[in-house]
Amino acid sequence: MYQLYYSPSTASMAPHILLEELAVPYELVLTDTATGSHKKADYLALNPNGTIPTLVDQGQAIFETAAICLHLVDSHPEKTLFPAPGTLQRAEAYKWLIWLSATLQSTLVVYFYPDRWVSSEQNAADVKRHAEQKAKGLLEQIDKHLASHCSPWFLGEEFSLIDIYAMMLCRWTRHFDEKKARDFPFIALWVQKVLARPAVQKVMDYDGLVKPYV
Repeated sequence: MYQLYYSPSTASMAPHILLEELAVPYELVLTDTATGSHKKADYLALNPNGTIPTLVDQGQAIFETAAICLHLVDSHPEKTLFPAPGTLQRAEAYKWLIWLSATLQSTLVVYFYPDRWVSSEQNAADVKRHAEQKAKGLLEQIDKHLASHCSPWFLGEEFSLIDIYAMMLCRWTRHFDEKKARDFPFIALWVQKVLARPAVQKVMDYDGLVKPYV
């Protein structure tokens, strides 16, 4: 059985929803970032970066959200939540997953933790503002991509891991001072379809989150 070390409303949301979509047995292990559980020795033994989430599969610890998600979809190809290896569709999915993780998510981390990069509050405020502006440009890319096809989901006709991951990151923009993900027309239509899925609703309820989710 999988063990997912998670904390509500963090990057563990994507693998948590994915596990529900896969309908496989799993156990949740609360590692509350609000109380610093992710910095304690027992957790650092699994994930020396002290980040959430971590997945344990048959005794092996896997960290980095995108890596966890790829392992899960590759372990359950029959669920068709990621295109088949060796296809152009798979290449497209890789492109967006890496972009979401390395570009949009990393920008949002700077937005949430600007003090990690500078030494003064004023400079931190400037970094946060610039991160929000950069993220807005990245959201425009998503909106244009969704506008480029008439299909219901991010990659086309099939719901996939990319829908889950992108929805999670769009949710992280809900407190932006200016334009939020939900303010982009095509994102707004697409994200409501993602939020309506039973697996997504179950995770939102489990985490005690309230509407509007995004």
